Amino acid sequence: MAELNLVQAINLALAQEMEADERVVVLGEDVGLNGGVFRVTEGLQEKFGADRVADTPLAESGIMGSAIGLAMAGMRPVPEIQFEGFMGPAYDQLVNHAARYRTRTRGAITIPMTVRVPVGGGIHAPELHSDSPEAIYAHHPGLKVVMPSTPHDAKGLLISAIRDPDPVVYFEPKRVYRSFKEEVPEEEYTIPIGEAKVISEGDDITVVTWGAPVFQCLDAMDNLPEDLSVELIDLRTIFPIDIDTIAQSVEKTGRCVIVHEAPRTCGMGAELSALIQERCFLHLEAPVQRVTGFDTVMPYYKLELDYLPESPRIQKGILECTSY
Repeated sequence: MAELNLVQAINLALAQEMEADERVVVLGEDVGLNGGVFRVTEGLQEKFGADRVADTPLAESGIMGSAIGLAMAGMRPVPEIQFEGFMGPAYDQLVNHAARYRTRTRGAITIPMTVRVPVGGGIHAPELHSDSPEAIYAHHPGLKVVMPSTPHDAKGLLISAIRDPDPVVYFEPKRVYRSFKEEVPEEEYTIPIGEAKVISEGDDITVVTWGAPVFQCLDAMDNLPEDLSVELIDLRTIFPIDIDTIAQSVEKTGRCVIVHEAPRTCGMGAELSALIQERCFLHLEAPVQRVTGFDTVMPYYKLELDYLPESPRIQKGILECTSY
């Protein structure tokens, strides 16, 4: 197996799905000639042609609307929105049209579309380039939302998303794009949407996270007392939520810390906390802790790492929960 980073794994998944299914097309700003702002689609236009890897105008609403039309016509479009902050102009098309067509047409029309979006902070980007809006899109019925943290998961989840009959928002944590490599099978494989992954098993406390903070959690765990046993869960799919895996873990450990980059208020941590309270109340030995971004606009790079849930804050949250 080849060792790939996240960018390479996503590129491989796109190439293999385009080879296997001529209905799969890629569109977005600079995805063709330049290979995308992060070079995720590099080489695809050369291989598949400009009709299947199309550079578009700088018009996110137009990109999303065009992709919806392609999906309605039987294609499987993969539009790219360059940064998560640019999703705003495409919001109407995504949540008022793509997410609702199955219900609106009583199942006669579905929208098999995968919206690729770089997400999150940690790369010293300017405003509108470092947010984590996953909770916004998880709130809308009709959308599935995923966020892989590793190259292996990125490939399997992207293939599942492209083959899904409904719209999937596929968030790519840009802080992880080239941070490390791991073995990724050459052959095609899928990872089910809606299935979390237990990264490490433990008995004393459950830590739930997704995207780039997975690695800050692992770093925090390395600095905990040796006798503290932590079970780390990578949610992978933001919606639908794999609450069964989380509940099974919390019932065992009795304690839980949730870590995410997005602001605290109305973030996915709040929903997970409510679900854990509903499912695991009699097993809890401490209140569920949240270690998150702050309820402010993401600051510029000098304060960026103070905003993000880095290892020291995660470690503090775990120790406070275990000592309650």
